[in-house]
Amino acid sequence: MKKIIACISIICYTLLCYSQNQTTDNNYRTQKNISYLHPGEKDSYKLERCKLDLHYPTDKKGFATLIWFHGGGLEAGEKHFPKEFLEQGYAVIAVNYRLSPRAQNPAYTEDAAEAVAWTFENIEEFGGDKDKIYIAGHSAGGYLCLMLNLDKSYLAKWNIDANSLAGAFPISGQTTTHYTIRKERGLPSDTPIIDKYAPSNNVRKDASPMILITGDKELEMLARYEENAHLYALLKALGQKTTLYQMEGFDHGTVAAPACTLINSYMKKAGNKQPLPLPFFYVCQCRSYCCSIFSIGRYMKMYMIDGFHFRKHLPALGQLGEISYQNEILDRTVQS
Repeated sequence: MKKIIACISIICYTLLCYSQNQTTDNNYRTQKNISYLHPGEKDSYKLERCKLDLHYPTDKKGFATLIWFHGGGLEAGEKHFPKEFLEQGYAVIAVNYRLSPRAQNPAYTEDAAEAVAWTFENIEEFGGDKDKIYIAGHSAGGYLCLMLNLDKSYLAKWNIDANSLAGAFPISGQTTTHYTIRKERGLPSDTPIIDKYAPSNNVRKDASPMILITGDKELEMLARYEENAHLYALLKALGQKTTLYQMEGFDHGTVAAPACTLINSYMKKAGNKQPLPLPFFYVCQCRSYCCSIFSIGRYMKMYMIDGFHFRKHLPALGQLGEISYQNEILDRTVQS
């Protein structure tokens, strides 16, 4: 009798754990804490950190997938789904990776590459199209995006051509050698270095298309906009398909939410095999977070450094705590 009770308890516990790691809602399913490591891994820290969450539609096939890398300076942060990406017709994968100082460069970039490799190897089992895999991330996550897209060696380890990525959306990513890597070497974090761990040192014409996004150059982290503008210039000089957005009024942290809204508008157009849609004018779908960032009468500007820009005016505050504005998207394709 005791053995029967023990067996039932084990079964119930297993089902409870499974239900906690898998939820289904509105034709979307979420599976959590999937290990993306390949067989044979024994490193305890890798086994702890190298997991991903997957959110995907259950009522369609051939959908696109967006892999999201969190920020935190390569020293902190946890996987999460930006709300702008949920239930939008494509899959989202949120990735954890090892962090400094417990792990040292290039461990975090190698982990990011293995997570991308897992996606290429497994997304079709969930109904996705491996020809429509995009990568995105904010801050440190943006740096990882840049490195994976520009330095082909990381994905080549898993027999994947980086050019197989459909596109990349780095938000406020560092394009010189990351300051945490400099810190690991005992170097000043404010002294720029460009070596093989700098995205700018790996520019190539045939890289997958990129949408570079930063906050306001007056509010961003030191030289973050200027670094991205320099990378943009290098890539454009090679003829690479690249677009740069500067979002006025947003600092390094607050730029993530509107940038994700912008990325979502691209991802919703990713229904065909063309890596990224043609550039288009975009007006932010304003949310409450705009209210706390903009002063009365300020403008929100999104620059597309292809010679185009669009300006959206946020109306003045009425009574305290209230704001009225038009929620508008100008979805017009323009040839660059």
